Amino acid sequence: MKGVFLIKTAPTEEPVTTAQAKTHMRVDISDDDTLIGTLIKAARRWIENLTGIRMVTQTWYYYLDAFPCGDIIKLPIGPVSSISSVKYTDADGAVSTLAASNYEVDTVSIPARIVLKENSAWPSTTLKVVNGVTIEFVAGYGAAAAVPEELTLALKMVIEHWYEHRGAVTEMRLEETPLTVQNLLADFFMYQRET
Repeated sequence: MKGVFLIKTAPTEEPVTTAQAKTHMRVDISDDDTLIGTLIKAARRWIENLTGIRMVTQTWYYYLDAFPCGDIIKLPIGPVSSISSVKYTDADGAVSTLAASNYEVDTVSIPARIVLKENSAWPSTTLKVVNGVTIEFVAGYGAAAAVPEELTLALKMVIEHWYEHRGAVTEMRLEETPLTVQNLLADFFMYQRET
């Protein structure tokens, strides 16, 4: 079952600072600090969208039109640290919260899962036609220091690639990145592939 993701709370920091990116790129002037800061954010979002990984803590909504036929909802972005709520809106617009006692949250599996407990069922209420279910959850490794080194190195290399090739590419695909970046990101595609 595919859903729609919408960010609620963006990260309060980036996985790489401007100073760290400049050290990696051997840039010793401050003229391009604003550009490098913009590249850091853009490169993080590009890697996150490409892999499904969320690097630094951020809060998301996951919208579904209906509850699944089975007893599992998969969250194909991660890593998920917690589920804040599972809400549903009926056909009349009334919003209810599914009690957390009805489900188990599995943050070990990839992707993370919301699994109904034994003798529990999804609500049988007639939901509004679109986005009847809203799941709020927290994703990311935590603070910037907790982001795996492979991801921060890949991030620095993408920033460097974009910095050195400004305006040369209108759309960047994975195969157009340095091979090292592709290899560093390879293990992190598990979030996007397990939907």
